[in-house]
Amino acid sequence: MLNFFSKKIFLVDLLEGFVDIHNHILPGIDDGAKTVENSIELLKGFSEFGVANFIATPHIMHNYYDNTPQTISKSLNQLKVALKKNKLSSISIDASAEHMIDDNFETILNNKCIMPLRKEHLLVEMSYLQPPINFDEAMISIAHNRYFPILAHPERYNFLHARSQKYGEFKQQGILFQLNMLSLSEFYGKDVQKMAFRLLEEDMIDFIGSDVHNTSQLNAIKQITISKKLRPTLEAIIEGTVLRFL
Repeated sequence: MLNFFSKKIFLVDLLEGFVDIHNHILPGIDDGAKTVENSIELLKGFSEFGVANFIATPHIMHNYYDNTPQTISKSLNQLKVALKKNKLSSISIDASAEHMIDDNFETILNNKCIMPLRKEHLLVEMSYLQPPINFDEAMISIAHNRYFPILAHPERYNFLHARSQKYGEFKQQGILFQLNMLSLSEFYGKDVQKMAFRLLEEDMIDFIGSDVHNTSQLNAIKQITISKKLRPTLEAIIEGTVLRFL
């Protein structure tokens, strides 16, 4: 018999002590938080369900968000000053970046102008519309520079949905996958949600992150529920993310 009073499992109930490795919390630097006040509001929102460790990952995207280690560090320091002023010493925040695989990526990689995650991983993304022509070369360059590539939100690249064998090929290349929390809902659309579940079922997801840009997205994360069947898989991915990046 269907039990209408069964307790829902909310994703955030699994996140106490989590390390968020993908977010746009740094102020005034990309399409995420616009002000320090926005950043503080987001961080306080995360603390409500026990998340206090962050690696901020602003975009580095040629001709759109031409961030550098210097601009990112400046924004990070500004936020740290505000955290101290607001007596939020329990919140720990470091900085990396989400690197677009574009025509400038290999230049900044070879010039050491990238921002790795915990020194040895590199969070990368590509266009949602079509693959970059230099993707394979970029992955080789990442390896030559002794980094491990993490592909942000692989479930969101719609052009891959009809070419799902590419996911397996990426994994064979040693590319790690980071799932977006919001992809567990219909926030980005049903097709993205469907692919997220498929990648989870096929044990392809290595890490998970919020990719949060604003309070609306954070509020949407708070509403995500998961099935009992999916819970052990997500708990393992959450634990793996914490162990790797804490």
